[in-house]
Amino acid sequence: MTPLTPLPPLAVGFDLDMTLIDSRAGIARAYDLLAAETGTPIDSDLVVSRLGPPVEIEMANWFPADEVPVMANRYRAIYAEHGVAGVTALPGAMAALAAVRAAGGRTVVVTGKYTPNAKLNLAALDMRVDALHGDVFGAGKAEAMRAEGVRVYVGDHLGDVEGARAADAFPVAVTTGPYDEAGLRAAGAGVVLTDLTAFPAWLDSYLREG
Repeated sequence: MTPLTPLPPLAVGFDLDMTLIDSRAGIARAYDLLAAETGTPIDSDLVVSRLGPPVEIEMANWFPADEVPVMANRYRAIYAEHGVAGVTALPGAMAALAAVRAAGGRTVVVTGKYTPNAKLNLAALDMRVDALHGDVFGAGKAEAMRAEGVRVYVGDHLGDVEGARAADAFPVAVTTGPYDEAGLRAAGAGVVLTDLTAFPAWLDSYLREG
């Protein structure tokens, strides 16, 4: 018999903020400190209700266009110093990563977050992944997913679903971010989970069905 051609190694991608980690407290603290430093009123509660897009997009709501690059970089520096400690793992995050490893797969974080700060968050939580790609959003995530051979991508934002579909990865969505099940399904999510606690069982079923 001719041996079956082996499948490529399983790679599962994850968004970071509000998919694997709850970063709202740390982000709000960094924006509050930036507001105090610059004298610019910033509604940090509003900011953390719509996480996902790059910092520059959010910053444009609070600062003139010519100040956005400088303020975005200042925010990132403040976050690195004062925001990382406020971050926690979301329910099921560690188990979801472990489930991928148990299936012989690789874990890949593909996130819009500034890469050095994403590394700080992962290290602070001892959340170990096989690869990290930062500073990408929406369909811009597809290139990183293709490079890593991502077969399934998990996220909480409509942009995550868009990125997965652009990369021909199966889009799994969780409702731990700013969108509900209806919105995520309308965007094209293949399955919507309440949070990552349901992911290991779903992954097992997905791989068995093949």
